[in-house]
Amino acid sequence: MKELIIQGVQVRAGEKANIKIPIAKLPTHTLIDLPIFIRSSNQEGPVVLISGGVHGDEINGIATAKKLLEAFDQELDLLRGAVIVIPVVNIYGFLSNSRTFPDGRDLNRSFPGSKKGSLASRIAHILSEEILPHIDFGIDFHTGGRMISNHPQIRVDFKDKIGVELAKAFGTHYVVHSKHIDKSFRKTAYKNKKHLLVYEGGESMRLDSYSIEEAITGTKRLLHHLEMIHSPQILQSTLVLKESTWIRAKASGIFSCVAQLGDFVRKGEVLASISDPYGQVVVPIKATTTGHLIGVNNNPVVNVGDALLHVGEE
Repeated sequence: MKELIIQGVQVRAGEKANIKIPIAKLPTHTLIDLPIFIRSSNQEGPVVLISGGVHGDEINGIATAKKLLEAFDQELDLLRGAVIVIPVVNIYGFLSNSRTFPDGRDLNRSFPGSKKGSLASRIAHILSEEILPHIDFGIDFHTGGRMISNHPQIRVDFKDKIGVELAKAFGTHYVVHSKHIDKSFRKTAYKNKKHLLVYEGGESMRLDSYSIEEAITGTKRLLHHLEMIHSPQILQSTLVLKESTWIRAKASGIFSCVAQLGDFVRKGEVLASISDPYGQVVVPIKATTTGHLIGVNNNPVVNVGDALLHVGEE
C-alpha cells in the first residue's frame, strides 16, 4: 500500500491510525474535531473511502460506517489496499439533528471548499485537500430527507463508466442514474478522477436496520470485488434505472399510501390517495409512468405540489 499522510500523520502499509483533524470551536470554545480512521494492509491495492453523515441528520449512514469500522477491527482482514472511514463528516449537523450547518449551508453543495470560508466550506476543503488525493474509490452513505424513505439504491452518473461497474458490484436493489450536482462531494471527486458512489437507504433521523444491513452487505461485495477482502456475499438481482420521476400531490390533505417501497408499478395504477379531514373529498394518486417505487413520502399531511412517490424506470 502506498504511504498515506493526512494532517501530518504518516500511515505506512499494515498500520492503522485514528486521526482527529481540528475544525473550529463552538461558541462555548469547545473544540470540534473531525475523526478519521485508517485501516491498511501490507499489500499494495486501492484506497477506499467510507463516509457517513455528510448530512448530519442522516443517521443510517453514520451507523453503517460505524459498523463497518467495527468489522475492520474485529473480523475483516484487509488483503490489500486501505480503507479510510469517516463515520460523521458533518459534526455540527449531527449535534443539532440537522441536515445543514448552523448557518443553513449544505456541506454537499460547498465543495471543493475554502480554507477561509464558512464552516461547511472549511470541512469541504479538508475533504478535498486531505482525503480525496489519497483515495481511488469511495462510498458516501445517505438517506432520504425528513419523512422521505428511500429503498436501498446506489446513485451514480452513467457517464462515469467505472462508477457504474462499481455500483453493479455493490449489488443492492437499484442502480439509479443521477447526474453530478455542482459543488457536490461526488462531482468534486469525479473532477479529480476519483469514483464516488452515493448509497441511499431509509429516512433521516430514523434508524432502519434493513437499509443499514443492505449498505454493509453491499460494501463487502464491493471490497470483495476489488480483492481487498475475502468475504463473498450472496448476489441479488440489481436493476439499472435510467430515469426517475417524482409524483407530486395534486391536492392538499391527508396522504394515505397503499403501495410499498420496491413495488413494480404500472402507469395509471392507483398508488395512494389524498383526502380532506372531513371525508368529503378523496383524490386518487396514480402512477404517471411504469417502473419501480424507490422513494415514498411518509408525511401523513401534505400540501399541493409536495413530492410523494419516486418512481424509477428501467
